[in-house]
This record gives sequence, C-alpha cells and structure tokens, in this order.
Amino acid sequence: MGDLLQPWHLIVLAIVAFLLFGAKRLPELGKGLGEGLKGFKEGLKGVSDPAPTTTAQNTAPPAPPASTPADQK
Repeated sequence: MGDLLQPWHLIVLAIVAFLLFGAKRLPELGKGLGEGLKGFKEGLKGVSDPAPTTTAQNTAPPAPPASTPADQK
C-alpha cells in the first residue's frame, strides 16, 4: 500500500483544502487545530501527573481576629 503521506499526497490535500475553505478560512482552521492539539497535550499531561497536594489541606484554620477596645463598647 505504500506510504500514505508522500509529497504528492500532501500537495493534493493542500490544494483540496484551499479550494474547499478558501484563503481566509485556512489560517483560522490552522489556529483552531493548533489550540486543540495544545489543549489535548495539556490534558494528557494532567492525567499522567499525580494531582499536586495543596498546603491548605495540611494547615489549621486561621485564628479569629483579635478584639480591640473599640469593639468592647
């Protein structure tokens, strides 16, 4: 069957994409595809890394504010 991504195949795909979407839409499609791939990679990275523990879980609750003489009236 041979290689599917030969230079002629890529050229034909580029011409078909240009004819279907036009010059104005191709940059938008490329940007959307790039952002989608970036989000996908970040999602995979988050799945493979363990969830980081926060220090807020290990600390005591904050102390109540101290009263001042003006509050005691």
